[in-house]
Amino acid sequence: AVNPLISKASVFAPGIQLVSKQVLRLAIVLMGLTLGFSQVLEVGRYSLIVMCFTLLAAFGGGHVLGKAFGMHWKLSSLISAGTGICGGSAIAAIAPVIDAEDRDIAYAVSATFLFDILMVILFPIAGRYFGMSDMGFGLWAGTAVNDTSSVAAAGYAFSDAAGAYAMIVKLTRTLSIVPTVLIFSFIQSRAQRKVAEENTADQVNIGKIFPFFILLFLGMVAVKSSGILPASITSKALVISKFCMVMALGAIGMKTNFKEMSRSGTKPMMHGFLISALVVVVSFLAQMALGQL
Repeated sequence: AVNPLISKASVFAPGIQLVSKQVLRLAIVLMGLTLGFSQVLEVGRYSLIVMCFTLLAAFGGGHVLGKAFGMHWKLSSLISAGTGICGGSAIAAIAPVIDAEDRDIAYAVSATFLFDILMVILFPIAGRYFGMSDMGFGLWAGTAVNDTSSVAAAGYAFSDAAGAYAMIVKLTRTLSIVPTVLIFSFIQSRAQRKVAEENTADQVNIGKIFPFFILLFLGMVAVKSSGILPASITSKALVISKFCMVMALGAIGMKTNFKEMSRSGTKPMMHGFLISALVVVVSFLAQMALGQL
């Protein structure tokens, strides 16, 4: 609501960017002090199975819908990546590799983020309606909701335990950025055969796309698992982590302009909606099959 006012004052932009990105990562790292490796491994092994189905649904379904709507494969792929992996981060990582237009990037971000807002509201309601467990809901939100901040919002709206599980799953899912970027680099090189192999290789910079804060998160989990920290410190870390997440969500809201999102057109929005719905359903059905709901 305040974006039209805040965006006019450029002095706020650096702070909003810092909070929406770096403070969110700090929140995730601190959350590691509240989790043990047993929890991470328990959730992670199931999330990998569910992820295989959701990624297949996102990119396979996105390819089919993109052709049906007559959309360029680059725009369709960006929307699928944002929906299947991690919203704007995946789009930002893949866009330079496939040489996407700025307009396509804006469309893709709008199409994925708009439905993230709806998921934050609807997921906790649906989770309680289906009587899902904390772990089941965390798996569902972590594999079906797009952006990291939206996963945190949906998860913690259900329960603190579900929020922690959802973030573990989300961090596991984020790692799929690396192989996805490499695959699209190969696709782009095939689409543009005149581009030299060394130029294509230069486009893939693992150092820029790999989420190194996940290593810090795992380091904090190791510290927690060692038992060297008293419970008073870990409880304070949880409070600070949740506070940072709330601040990051507020900053992301300040960056969101509904007027600009509405200019994206109907086809990208419809594409994003259908892919998001498909991923939600596939994730739910996969967990039913695994007996994790």
